[in-house]
Amino acid sequence: MSRVLYAALLSAGALRCAPGNAAVHEFHLENGLRLLVKEDHRAPVVVSQVWYRVGSSYEHDGITGISHILEHMMFKGTEAHPGNAFSRLIADAGGRDNAFTSTDYTAYHQQFAREHLELSFRLEADRMQGLLLPEQELARELKVVAEERRWRVEDSPHSFTHERLRAAAFQVSPYRYPIIGWMQDIESTTTRVLRDWYRRWYVPGNALVVVAGDVRPEAVRDLARRHFGALPGGRAAPAAHPLKEPPQQGIKRIKVRRQAELPYLVMAYKAPTLTVLRAADAADPKQEEREQEQEQEIFALEVLAGILDGGDSARLQERLVRGRAVAAGVGVGYDPYDRLDTLFVFTATPAPGHGAADLEAALREEIDALHREEVSAEELARVKAQVVAGHVYERDSLFYQALQIGALETVGLSWKEGELYPERIQAVTAEQVRAAARKYLVDDRLTVAELEPLPVAEGSRPRPPAGGGAGHGGGVH
Repeated sequence: MSRVLYAALLSAGALRCAPGNAAVHEFHLENGLRLLVKEDHRAPVVVSQVWYRVGSSYEHDGITGISHILEHMMFKGTEAHPGNAFSRLIADAGGRDNAFTSTDYTAYHQQFAREHLELSFRLEADRMQGLLLPEQELARELKVVAEERRWRVEDSPHSFTHERLRAAAFQVSPYRYPIIGWMQDIESTTTRVLRDWYRRWYVPGNALVVVAGDVRPEAVRDLARRHFGALPGGRAAPAAHPLKEPPQQGIKRIKVRRQAELPYLVMAYKAPTLTVLRAADAADPKQEEREQEQEQEIFALEVLAGILDGGDSARLQERLVRGRAVAAGVGVGYDPYDRLDTLFVFTATPAPGHGAADLEAALREEIDALHREEVSAEELARVKAQVVAGHVYERDSLFYQALQIGALETVGLSWKEGELYPERIQAVTAEQVRAAARKYLVDDRLTVAELEPLPVAEGSRPRPPAGGGAGHGGGVH
């Protein structure tokens, strides 16, 4: 990307003109349901999403995967719309529908011409209270989910390694549970337990409806009142999980032995999120100034991820893949908006002639360099521009606009955080980046997982890594 385009994207004018920056209108129904509407009149289409504040991080031992199983069953019919009538009616209207389950939420979404929004509300309100959950259908769907787990995780050496790493990294946090669930919990799920989960969480007081597109906010509010307003309210989910992860004492290491063609390395450092810091700030306003300083660490970690893995010019790609040729592939992942404290993750596959130990040594050298020296002004400006550019481009999508609003609101933040993101990124300094690396990329926060490949059986081939979430027919991850 040229310097001219960098400058344009970083200018206040470019950000103000981005289509994602239109106002969001908020409405509250008496039963507790919240509605957020974002106008975007570029095309006569609309995206409708219903979010529930429940995912794998709300589960416990014995029922892991239940949120994802319920997501599947939400497509199995109500008395008014039996069988697969829901998806059929959406398709007949020329629309698309799907769903996904994550650690912190479950969401159902449709996209179609604006005149069909009422159809979405009518169907979603029906299955918010009228799901049938027939036992025979559940038995069939549990087999589907078990096969999905085999396909996504057990037959994918990389996904299996990530799952085992999270279970090792977190001692208390429910982020140690896989979204799809442990196999024994999937196979033992009963209609009674699933119905209790549905009645507890799938209520207006725990739901958020997000609409983006060619609509008028007041008209959408009236539709929501008509279809959702009479439903009993229920209660909202807690803003944050009360359990706190105890301090780690030294590196945790695990080795995973699976049929695979190449070794694989994952290095994960425990890292804070904006959601947790905001919750602490709300609980103790006296800490506000200190929390604001800590908040900037979150965005410094975002910039740090871009420095390491922000395209072909990023450090790891330039130095470890093309330069030293120690890695065939390398990446970095971090989500500052997770509901609970999360992980800053390095992943790497060795180049021919190298192993996991070589990768770890090379990655540690790059981390040590970040501890020692501040990032140059030129590199910092380039990375900031890339991060902001990606944010602006994503917001050109109606679906992503709604997705960002729903995800932020459901974890306990405001949709306004999305509007502030470019400003917060641009405020990050080189010293803050180095300070974040020194504070969080340290051994007392580190878990290392090494995939040791076993010979691949003749006629079989390990599956490529699957997405980190779980979805109905392929959700959004």
